Amino acid sequence: MTLISTIVGKALVSGYLTVEAEEQLRQQLQMTKYGLEDFEAFITLQTEVMEGRVKQQALELLRSSRCSVTA
Repeated sequence: MTLISTIVGKALVSGYLTVEAEEQLRQQLQMTKYGLEDFEAFITLQTEVMEGRVKQQALELLRSSRCSVTA
């Protein structure tokens, strides 16, 4: 299992994608060649995020900061 698949696997199990994990994914996708397993894992993660089964810490932080600005 490669780093991309490992990061995705942890996010799927926990239901949460941290800012750090998201940055690691971004770096891995930009800087390395990856195979079909990693591509499919990433697509699965995207689907889970879109369907609300995995939460993104970055979006939660953004929403939180917007609420504190308007309050």
